Amino acid sequence: MSLNIKHINGDTTFLLNFSPLQNLPPSPYFQQPPGQFSILVDPWLSGPSLMWHPKFLLSKHTVPPCIKSLSHIPEPNVVLISQDKPDHCHEATLRQLDPSSSLTTILAEPAAAKKIRGMKHFNPTHIHALSPYSDRKPESIVRFFIPPLTPGGLPGEVTIAFIPAKLDVSGLHNAIGITYRPPTTAYVTPNYFPSPLPPVHSISDASKPSVQPPNLPPTPPDSPLATSNFSITESTASTALSTPSSNCWSHAYVSPSLSISSAGSTSPARLPAQKTISVIYSPHGVSYPLIRNYASSHLVSSAALPLTAFLHSFDRVQNPWWLGGNINAGLPGGVEIAKSLMAKCWVGAHDEDKDNSGFSVIRAATRKYTRTEVREMVGKETQVEELGVGEELVLRV
Repeated sequence: MSLNIKHINGDTTFLLNFSPLQNLPPSPYFQQPPGQFSILVDPWLSGPSLMWHPKFLLSKHTVPPCIKSLSHIPEPNVVLISQDKPDHCHEATLRQLDPSSSLTTILAEPAAAKKIRGMKHFNPTHIHALSPYSDRKPESIVRFFIPPLTPGGLPGEVTIAFIPAKLDVSGLHNAIGITYRPPTTAYVTPNYFPSPLPPVHSISDASKPSVQPPNLPPTPPDSPLATSNFSITESTASTALSTPSSNCWSHAYVSPSLSISSAGSTSPARLPAQKTISVIYSPHGVSYPLIRNYASSHLVSSAALPLTAFLHSFDRVQNPWWLGGNINAGLPGGVEIAKSLMAKCWVGAHDEDKDNSGFSVIRAATRKYTRTEVREMVGKETQVEELGVGEELVLRV
């Protein structure tokens, strides 16, 4: 399986494409290649980023994005908004998304979700506010379930967890954890091959397939490839947009694209564990202790360590305390996370030399770090990349 990371602008807009790398022919029933899953992160294309008033903060790109419109890329499964600030939650760019799309779900930090709903551009049922992660609340992890590649195969899963910093008055600092476990083909060819249904987007808060973490020790050198639990239950939520077929294969996976749930399930059956791609996206940075619990519980139980990709700023930006204090944690704030999670690759994020003006940036001090400095600090085991606009990086697991 693989992760393709494409840098859309010079700042922190990324397109993440997860793929099982199975050589399957295209299907007219799938809106994208089978098993693939795409996430568009913090889209900001043309136009300035204005916060409150131009005299407070006005930002402009100094390098044009690689696309002029979101219509120039395939519809993503998820648009992920990490905060409500306009360089992350850019209204003019978000309005380029098709409001009638049944494929795309918007997941956003709570204040950003409120802002997007206020635009009255999207179907409100397609906008979901992220809850703070807690290992005691399985529903705090949003789970997307990907249909098996063939009847008799195993479904895949994408999880997204929101980890906000505590007592962060500026609202800048958080981390978002993403995992991808690919769907599989059948281990034994079935005698009966049911006809797949046409795409239907189903959203449900009821019980759906989920992975029950085994009792593993925290933070091992590498995630164990132990077995995990898996179950399928029928949704009974009134918010579901469709009723599954009675067919044994398509019943729980009526949508060839995905279905979403934030609830656990109750009837486990054994399932061979698979290696999982993992991503931490934290453009402004957080301290490692904030992530530790997520790593030692969810990432370990999902066989998702070492971390596949770490998207985090290189440069450190600091304001006086009365203007918000730290803006970007940069290399000093990210190195502990990268080392502790044994990150295979660190990709620089949110380091564009933007054209900034306004009261909020007149006292900002920036310490820039080069790839060489990052590599020296994090160690040779971690690949360090600084993607230019439009550049792509493929990581294979």
